[in-house]
Amino acid sequence: MFTGIASTVLSQTVGHYLGTGERTDGVLVIALLLNIALIMIGWRRHSDLAGEVRERTEAEARARALAARDPLTGFHNRRSLADEGAAMIAEAVRRNKAVALMMLDLDHFKSVNDMYGHATGDALLCAVAAEMMQIAPTGALHARLGGDEFAIALIFDPRTPDMIEHYAERLVHRLAQPFEAEGQRLHISCSLGIARSDFGSATVEALMRAGDIAMYAAKKSGRNRLAWFDQSMELELRVRNELEEGLRFAIPAGQIVPYFEQQVELATGALTGFEVLARWEHPTRGVIGPDQFIPIAEETGMIADLSLSIMQQAFVCARDWDPALMLSVNISPWQLRDPWLAQKIIKALTETGFPASRLEIEITESALFDNLALAQSIVGSLKNQGVRLALDDFGTGYSSLAHLRALPFDRIKIDKSFVTSINEAADSVAIVTAIVRLGESLNLPVTAEGVEDAAIAERLAAMGCAKGQGWHFGKPRSIVGVRKFLRERGLIAGIPPENVALITSRRRAG
Repeated sequence: MFTGIASTVLSQTVGHYLGTGERTDGVLVIALLLNIALIMIGWRRHSDLAGEVRERTEAEARARALAARDPLTGFHNRRSLADEGAAMIAEAVRRNKAVALMMLDLDHFKSVNDMYGHATGDALLCAVAAEMMQIAPTGALHARLGGDEFAIALIFDPRTPDMIEHYAERLVHRLAQPFEAEGQRLHISCSLGIARSDFGSATVEALMRAGDIAMYAAKKSGRNRLAWFDQSMELELRVRNELEEGLRFAIPAGQIVPYFEQQVELATGALTGFEVLARWEHPTRGVIGPDQFIPIAEETGMIADLSLSIMQQAFVCARDWDPALMLSVNISPWQLRDPWLAQKIIKALTETGFPASRLEIEITESALFDNLALAQSIVGSLKNQGVRLALDDFGTGYSSLAHLRALPFDRIKIDKSFVTSINEAADSVAIVTAIVRLGESLNLPVTAEGVEDAAIAERLAAMGCAKGQGWHFGKPRSIVGVRKFLRERGLIAGIPPENVALITSRRRAG
């Protein structure tokens, strides 16, 4: 239509100017102009719609990118790792190769956020990501799974896994070096677990689970290291999870009970008190040592309830002992983060009627680094009630004189790792001697742990060490066993065995 009208109008216009006498029809001119206007409007609308479609397409592309990428580092996120990882596994199968997945967790990253703020923490994560990209082989798939946890996937020849281990070792080594972030010089490390698709982990989900188990094993064995996944790790994790579930029932049921290890004056052999140790009297597994369940209790936050339960049972058991006998109780570093810890201990003392002056709280030096001011507040409240304070495992940490001055310690305890080798290792002799001399100069008596035989006890006494504890003086005793031991020596101030009956009935009721 537009073409017909336009040709007629144009021919009439041309004829008019050539003098043929043919005049242009006004109606046709108007029709032509209307057609032109409609075309222009249509074209404008078409352009606008095309722009909207283009913007929507770009927005959708950005949304997909944001959904697939970590906004801080630009790495893949957990969801896109699953998709990209599945494609990588499929490609590896076609090429008769395998996929290695490394799960990586930064050690002590939380302390960076706590001390310097999240802006510094984010800058550190970006710096770590840049180093990972710098070291990574071509074709590596990087992902940030959240927080300070990363994953790296690689295709490799299963006949030469050394390439993967070499890369992992380089990464672990580099992340242990200082980083500069927001003007701060930061020291971290990483724990890294490796799983491979040709060893029973044929899916991304299975690879991530196996790599996570291996990473946990690396962290448990001391951090700043790598570990390859093997089936024994999965069995160990299953046992750990079973212990965790059992622990949630065992604490309120009274299955976690105190055992008592003698503390003896080395010069005279006189009994001065006991250290309270935790044992799990499991209904089917028998007695479980603290090394198996205390770390789980700390990791899961159950340590506070566990420790208070042990203290209450021990206080009830010991309140009618000879007044000269002390009780030493170890406090976990996790408990020293609780600003109400002193009040909880004082409440347990009050409810059980155990004298605060007969209680000695043991803390390790490493526990003071998280929050020295809070530790000073807790210790001050306890000292005001007459509770004594011992520095445990001295010699294994920083052994800082500043900490000995910062808190009002009444005693130093030497770690058993030095004591047990005192008659074989010259360096152990030197360390124990130095600690004993330090104690003398500060008027702090010294207790040595791990006294396993008479020769060690005699050597420590000759050095001037005040007290000792260990299996040379007898194995730790249960509530019933320690009461029988003390009764035979006339060290229980009256008998009513209601104390023992009360504890036993509580445990049975649980």
